[in-house]
Parts: sequence; structure tokens; C-alpha cells
Amino acid sequence: VQLQASGGGLVQTGNSLKLSCAVFGRTFSSGDAMGWFRQAPGKEREFVSAISWTDGATYYADFVKGRFTISRDNANNTVLLQMNSLEPEDTAVYYCAAGVLRYDPYSDSPMSTDYWGQGTQVTVSS
Repeated sequence: VQLQASGGGLVQTGNSLKLSCAVFGRTFSSGDAMGWFRQAPGKEREFVSAISWTDGATYYADFVKGRFTISRDNANNTVLLQMNSLEPEDTAVYYCAAGVLRYDPYSDSPMSTDYWGQGTQVTVSS
């Protein structure tokens, strides 16, 4: 399984970015999930958002609710993260992940992280 993330960049506060993660070599089944995590300099990696691949149910960290939207393109095996109203605190390397819907106490996320993509840098200037 390979995950290929793209879409990061440098934007000013209040602007938007859309991240994309293409999934290769995975056949999705019930319970599978895709998600995004991020890691800022000097901080632990944290959960951002997840989506159930089968029914599209979405999950968000409190700090992105109302600003970020996760979606999936089943036909192209791609998961998207639309990020609006970006703030300097959103600056981080963003990673996509594939797993199953199962609470992970280690990352305090609603999904396991069985596979990781390479990160994509998001920088928000003030």
C-alpha cells in the first residue's frame, strides 16, 4: 500500500489550501478509513481528520471543526482535505494515513494508522 500526499504550500493567514492523498494498492472494505495527521516543529504528531471509506462518516479534531473538510473520491482512491481560514498555528507537516475505524488511544484518534504517506508541508504566515 502506498499513499502519496500533495497540495501543501505557503499561504497567508485566512487563506485556503487543499491537500490530496492518492492511495495505491489498497482494496477498501467495510470499516476502512483514511485520515490526516499533522506534526508541528517540536510537537507530537496529532490527529486532524478522518473519513470512513464506505459510508463517508467524518471525524474532526476540535481545533479544525468548521474550517477543514475531509472528503473522498472513491473512483480515484483519493482523499482530500480542504483547509479554510488557515492560521499560523496550522503550520505543520501534514501526513495522510490509512487504517480502520478503531479508537487509537496513543494518538487519540478514531482510526488506526496502518499505513502512512510522506508528509506535505503547510506553512501559514501571519
